[in-house]
Amino acid sequence: MGPYLRCFVLAILCLVVAMQSGCHCREKRMLRQSQLHSRQLYQQYQGLAMERNQFQGNLSQLMAEKVQLEQQNATLRNGLELANQRVDNMLAANSSLEDKVKNMLTSSSKNPLSTDANQRMEELRRKYPDFEFDPQTGVSKFQENLLFASGSDEIRPEAYALLQEFARIMNSADSKHLKVLVVGHTDDKPISRKAVADKHPTNWHLSTDRANSVVLALKKSGLAEQRMGAAGYSLFQPLAPNSDDKNRQKNRRVEIFVLAPDAVVAGWESGGANN
Repeated sequence: MGPYLRCFVLAILCLVVAMQSGCHCREKRMLRQSQLHSRQLYQQYQGLAMERNQFQGNLSQLMAEKVQLEQQNATLRNGLELANQRVDNMLAANSSLEDKVKNMLTSSSKNPLSTDANQRMEELRRKYPDFEFDPQTGVSKFQENLLFASGSDEIRPEAYALLQEFARIMNSADSKHLKVLVVGHTDDKPISRKAVADKHPTNWHLSTDRANSVVLALKKSGLAEQRMGAAGYSLFQPLAPNSDDKNRQKNRRVEIFVLAPDAVVAGWESGGANN
């Protein structure tokens, strides 16, 4: 073999070896890149798996909270329905009470006395100028001077005749079923005289003591106790402003309310004996 041929053959061999070495290096590089990419994919997969597990845990917690909120909502709905029912019941009861009060006020504002009893009361009013009678309501008013001395709860002797005639009217056949409520009133001046204050410390005492005295006088005149009641309003129900002596004299009074047998005042129930 000539020198040129040997050189050519050697060159060919070197080229083949170089090509095989390059292919082998390229395969190694591609393998390493593939391995690196696989590792990255695996790490991404692990991250996604962790996120998925966390999401499922959050989802389970949210579902549990949803169930709990639904239960609470159901409980609140039941409570709201119960509260609405109680409100409706209270409104119905309030409406019923309002109707009863209206009926009571309407019935108590009407004069329950008969025509004959009204006429006899009118005669009594003409006979005693300090005695007032309202034929619309049946309310009788006794001024202080007619029944009592100043600051006293002892009925004047001359006033017994008026109370006896009043009791006879109330004991008549057409009135003996009616009730009587006696109410005392005072003016706005506090009790100042010691002799009076020792017995009646306040206007409350004086107003109620005077009402009690009238009740006892009517009892003595023949009116049954179970038909009567007594109350006092002190200075708090004036007929006129307590601006001068004339108005104060109007406010010092005893009122007698004639009530129908079914009237209920402060728990005073009907059904007692009518004597």
